[in-house]
Amino acid sequence: MSKPVRARKLKPIPAFATEDEEREFWSTHDTVDYVDWEHGQWATFPNLKPSTETISLRLPAALLADLKILANRRDIPYQSLLKVFLAERLAQEQASHRAGMANKRLQLPRARQPSKKARRPRARPRS
Repeated sequence: MSKPVRARKLKPIPAFATEDEEREFWSTHDTVDYVDWEHGQWATFPNLKPSTETISLRLPAALLADLKILANRRDIPYQSLLKVFLAERLAQEQASHRAGMANKRLQLPRARQPSKKARRPRARPRS
């Protein structure tokens, strides 16, 4: 017969003044100490919109014109199309980086080969 599992005492989650403060907290603390994941439930947030930040980006006029033409053909705003392109390229770069890192870990160290200089017989010192 198995022993009954004792309920663990969870730490209270602190109140956060900003999202940055909360992000910093969770990046340095384990949720296991604060959340009972055994009783967790799936939640959906249909109206949640990701945080955005306005930036200023200078593009060559021809590039911007081509982007607007392409977006018009697809019947979407050009800024949305630009975000899609950036997200796709970023995902490619990250995948490429991860693959490169995995390859580095898999490579075995090469046996050191003596240099050409080391293979030449040494001249005897003159007496």
